[in-house]
Amino acid sequence: MSNPLKTYFNFSKKEYNGIFILCLLIIIIILSPLIYQVFKRPVIYEFDQFKQEIEAFKESAQKEQKQYLKSQKNTIEKKELKPIYVPFDPNGLSEEQWHTLGLSDRQIKVIKNYESKGGKFYKKEDLKKIYSIKPNQYAQLEPYISIQLTKSTTNHPSSNEFKSNQSLKSRNTSVVVDLNEADSSKLETIRGIGPAFASRIIKYRNRLGGFHSKEQVREIYGLNSIKYEQIKDQMRVSGTIRKININTSTFKELKTHPYLNYKQINAIIQYRKQHGNYTDIDDLYQVSILNPEFLRKIAPYLSF
Repeated sequence: MSNPLKTYFNFSKKEYNGIFILCLLIIIIILSPLIYQVFKRPVIYEFDQFKQEIEAFKESAQKEQKQYLKSQKNTIEKKELKPIYVPFDPNGLSEEQWHTLGLSDRQIKVIKNYESKGGKFYKKEDLKKIYSIKPNQYAQLEPYISIQLTKSTTNHPSSNEFKSNQSLKSRNTSVVVDLNEADSSKLETIRGIGPAFASRIIKYRNRLGGFHSKEQVREIYGLNSIKYEQIKDQMRVSGTIRKININTSTFKELKTHPYLNYKQINAIIQYRKQHGNYTDIDDLYQVSILNPEFLRKIAPYLSF
């Protein structure tokens, strides 16, 4: 009787060859990573070239940054400043006050260098000789130059003296101009108001429909509290102002007034459509978007 186990594991020559080849393939697959590592050529990285590229990039970035900063500096220096003209003595004037008059940092530096070397302004035309002052710029400054030199002293007036002198001049002036009736030339008679600012006053007056209070000029761009204190005693307000009929005005008509914005106009019209005409200012208090401060401000310009 034959052994069944021996019969089961009995292979032919062909089967033995197949098993041998299979085992050989398995061994090759297992050993292939090791063989690959033995015969693989190592990769050599050239870091020197990479470092050179980094350095070249840094130099390029720094160069571009310097060029940008230089261009920005030139733009700022060349940018035309919006001056606020007030009477001034150029001798010993502070840098801040020169800035207020519209001069750039470069122009102020030239003036300060001139003063540091003993330079002094004895007449208006001396300021014109400063090479950094442009002819058209001098023409704007010339009416406001007021040089006060005494024989007994050559000391420069201090910044505080400058301010007190200007305040005194403003208080002592006899010019009183009606803001609602004056034309551009009349407004320029106010000490401290030049052609540019006179034009702004008229444009704002036309948009408002007239001033009901002289304090409203403080709403004009470029007029700060210091300047207002200098000119307030030279102004008055009289006459009637142009009013807006809040019950008949269209969106287009309402948007011309500087006190009203899009949301406020839309709310006013929508409330009017829903509830009917307004009878007085108290009805406008029902419009939630309109606060009491705003209504007190615009009330003089409304009619019902």
